[in-house]
Amino acid sequence: MTLRSSSDKPIGVIGAGNFGTVIANIIARNRKVLLYARDKDVVNKILNKRENRGHKMNKNVLPTSDMEYLASQCDVIFPIVPSSHFRSVMKKLAPYLHPYHILIHGTKGFDIKLPKGETIETVKTLNRDQVRTMSEVIKEETVVVRVGCLAGPNLAKELAQRQPGATVVASHFQEVIQTGKRLLRNDRFQVYENYDLVGVEIAGVLKNIIAIASGALSGLGYGENVKGLLISRGAIEMVYLGGVLGGDTKTFLGVAGIGDLVTTCNSPMSRNYTVGYRLAKGEKLEDILEDMEEVAEGVNTIRIAKKCSDYYKVRPLITDTLYKVLFEGMTVQDALDYLMRYPLNVDIKLL
Repeated sequence: MTLRSSSDKPIGVIGAGNFGTVIANIIARNRKVLLYARDKDVVNKILNKRENRGHKMNKNVLPTSDMEYLASQCDVIFPIVPSSHFRSVMKKLAPYLHPYHILIHGTKGFDIKLPKGETIETVKTLNRDQVRTMSEVIKEETVVVRVGCLAGPNLAKELAQRQPGATVVASHFQEVIQTGKRLLRNDRFQVYENYDLVGVEIAGVLKNIIAIASGALSGLGYGENVKGLLISRGAIEMVYLGGVLGGDTKTFLGVAGIGDLVTTCNSPMSRNYTVGYRLAKGEKLEDILEDMEEVAEGVNTIRIAKKCSDYYKVRPLITDTLYKVLFEGMTVQDALDYLMRYPLNVDIKLL
């Protein structure tokens, strides 16, 4: 199947948050971009002030609140919306999509299907049939076949400043990967390819858990030794849990795994890091989340990962302990003391 669009057709981006805005600007260096925002005030602000969330907008970015128009004009679309809204957005977009469309999402989160009457708080365990990555949501809700994702150490503020960086475009389709590379790569932004689509998605999700723990360590005033310990143990935890969820071990050792993990664990600009930091300073979780402008995906991921690990009988120690901090009243200091006392003798055992 060949790409139907010609080089003069615009590229669609759905979601005008920080990351969606930055990706729109990156693509707009070489192509026209339609940027979807459901809030018409955001559309008007971009039109009138050429600015969004503190980012100056490239002249090639045209905002719109008309999803049907975007789909009719764009054969390649980048959905970048929070995971909690991703399925509902795909349902709204689905009537306007065709098999010739290519969708490359940039959302790091899970979607879950629960038994009738259950909630994420009440369900005891979750298995892989109940947990969906965003590419799986796209395929469930639309007729689109050629699906991919982008993931990696992609802090929006640094990308907006054109600091050197990289991402991974993953897909089962070579055409999707090459399309993503062609649209995103520039002299300051490298794009790598990976065919383990689900593994790249899972890596991007699970590292948010470790980022919360890293922020908590900084909030307690601890230094680099313990952070190095956390990142190394967190990487192994990602491999174990990611493996039972369907990811390839090699993927977790790459840019979308270790690369993203190290970045988010060391950056106060990371929303998940910020959650952990503020928890360690004594703030309540509900107050932190209410105060944040954008979603910290790691909080919900901890819930999901804990219930998946219970189902598959694996023991992700950091995830389990953070679950106790967020939802069972354990203090951050008690959590650290518990982790440091836990009797682990083997450094790494992947086989």
